[in-house]
Amino acid sequence: MSLQTFTKDNFDTEVLKSDRPVLVDFWASWCGPCRMLSPVVDEIAGEVSDTKVGKINVDEQPELAARYGVMSIPTLLVFQDGKVAKKSVGVKSKSAILSMLK
Repeated sequence: MSLQTFTKDNFDTEVLKSDRPVLVDFWASWCGPCRMLSPVVDEIAGEVSDTKVGKINVDEQPELAARYGVMSIPTLLVFQDGKVAKKSVGVKSKSAILSMLK
């Protein structure tokens, strides 16, 4: 699966109405920890086929960050059946992120 960019325009369709789990990375270009986590999320997007993976730039999509109470970045949310199933704040290892998807 390839990495997707989620925006307020495609969020409901791509994330909330998805028929499979969705990993969403809330990030910003100025955030050092986000830049550390980004290649890991990109790698996971290329490896998993049963989960949709995408990113939301909090500077470009402040409404989505506010809707899900994202106060610190990077924040990872796993959506299942239109609801937040798991949440993680800060840099995590690849194995920790993959275990969130199980």
